[in-house]
Amino acid sequence: MTDPSPRFRRAIIVVADGVGCGGAPDAAAYGDGGADTLGNVARAAGGLELPNLGQLGIGNLTSIAGVAPESAPRGAHGVMTEASAGKDTITGHWEMAGLLTTEALATFPHGFPPEITGPLRTAAGRGLIGNKTASGTAIIDELGPRHMATGELILYTSADSVLQIAAHEEVVPLSELYLICAAAREIADRNRIGRVIARPFVGHPGSFRRTYNRRDFSLVPPAPTLLDRIAGAGMEVVGIGKIWDIFAGRGVTRSIHSEGNADGMRLTVEAIATIQRGLLFVNLVDFDMLYGHRNDVTGFARALVELDAWLPRLEAALAPGDAVFITADHGNDPTTPGTDHTRERVPLLAFGPAVRPAALGTRASFSDLGQTVAAGLGLASLDRGASFLGEIAR
Repeated sequence: MTDPSPRFRRAIIVVADGVGCGGAPDAAAYGDGGADTLGNVARAAGGLELPNLGQLGIGNLTSIAGVAPESAPRGAHGVMTEASAGKDTITGHWEMAGLLTTEALATFPHGFPPEITGPLRTAAGRGLIGNKTASGTAIIDELGPRHMATGELILYTSADSVLQIAAHEEVVPLSELYLICAAAREIADRNRIGRVIARPFVGHPGSFRRTYNRRDFSLVPPAPTLLDRIAGAGMEVVGIGKIWDIFAGRGVTRSIHSEGNADGMRLTVEAIATIQRGLLFVNLVDFDMLYGHRNDVTGFARALVELDAWLPRLEAALAPGDAVFITADHGNDPTTPGTDHTRERVPLLAFGPAVRPAALGTRASFSDLGQTVAAGLGLASLDRGASFLGEIAR
């Protein structure tokens, strides 16, 4: 049942993938003590200029060199603590949508066992090489030449619950790689693996480059989420980037492929004009994929500046009843020794015609965001999360 007088006409969630802000109380248990993506990137870069994010209150969330706290931020601002087990893309996005992951998904720090590799090799009809925890770019550099010579698939994982298959687009056509990953998804379902990721690349030995033809084949959410609730009420749920993949299509009424942050930001502004009522859910992947996983502080800092510079264009596209939320799904601190995600709290910034400034403090779950969007769109409460709609609604 919907509320006849909802506060939002459209909610826009922009996930800056991997942009954590430190302070997770259980970070040490995940091996991430001291991780603070925003703070550490700013310090390592010698300071950041983020005037628009600064006005919204991002400098009030953690110590960011170059971004002073605002005495009166013009946006609602706070941080969210992850309540789910894990620090993965799936657990972060699902929790935002009201679905808590209480049991960590399976990880394979020593590679995949025969009960996974055997059926995968049979389903693929190709050999497998690698089968270890590795940086995606490093393992492609290491095994790409052999892959090109033999056609064997590069299999690897990370600290997260992922099974990744890399293949050169001229050796394994995209259509074949996607079919192999779809078959791998069935194997992954039997082993509680969060995502199977197709990792196509191009180029030559010494200059391989991963492409935006990546596809994620995710575990289907085991219960309805905010997206299902919105779509079931006859409103649109438009996903930009890998949103459709993360939710295995569940609750997404329209999906728009993007090729990196700049493309995703452009598509976001264009999509706003096409939605009458509902949710626009955006993932900006470059922070994580290009910079966090590669320990590229300079690139990460540059991407933050680009996000900041885009905000006035986003704001100009808004209309009465619109609410924008900028957040993240986990951290990916490029200053830490590893190349994996980091367990951190995430920023929560809200602005737009339907939002008034407020200090939101430290939220106990990412689900608070989903609960707020549900309330703002006039929907019944989700099973999890505490709405902050009363603090921000105009």
